[in-house]
Amino acid sequence: MNPFQYGPVVSRIFSVSALALALLAGSALAQNADRPNVKVGDQWQFVMYYGIPSTEPNRAWVINSITPAGIEGTENGEPLMLTPDLNVLESPRHKDSNPKALSFPLEVGKQWRYTSDWVFKVKGSKGSSVVDVAVVGHEKVKVPAGEFDAFKLVAKGIIRGVSGINSQIAGETNTTYWYAPAARAIVKSVSHNPYIGISTVELVEFHLQP
Repeated sequence: MNPFQYGPVVSRIFSVSALALALLAGSALAQNADRPNVKVGDQWQFVMYYGIPSTEPNRAWVINSITPAGIEGTENGEPLMLTPDLNVLESPRHKDSNPKALSFPLEVGKQWRYTSDWVFKVKGSKGSSVVDVAVVGHEKVKVPAGEFDAFKLVAKGIIRGVSGINSQIAGETNTTYWYAPAARAIVKSVSHNPYIGISTVELVEFHLQP
């Protein structure tokens, strides 16, 4: 028997193995995301709905200013303030002292906890929350704006506070959301809140500066 007659076969096996390893490595690299390079002029339009799905945008974000300290823009024409990690510090609807729904870089398996004081302007309620966040997967998600490769995150929180009529607030919240690097945004979120029910936010369209 010629010990070298299997050379081409072995070579092909090694080639296939190398290709598989390369694909796995590429997949692993794709499942990491650094902080996005948000630019002045970036725009997103979202729809928020309760119960019955909708694709009619009712929330528009436009970025006007970017500094090392944070990002400023508008939501439906009113002031919007974001952290460098795109967390909402203040919008027409609410205000948070230390929001960390996103904490870059993102990678599957990453976990963190944060506490924040909040004001829900619509109801005049205020309080604090302790939230545990985990990046649980990397998958495709479809929204009105299209299909995206996205990181799936789950945030479980405990809220305490006082309502606008001075009643006590105490409960647990659960939010599942998807961050898509290609959109520089959370493209979908589904929130369960014992006081306002289940709400869904989806990206309808967007325009990013090159």
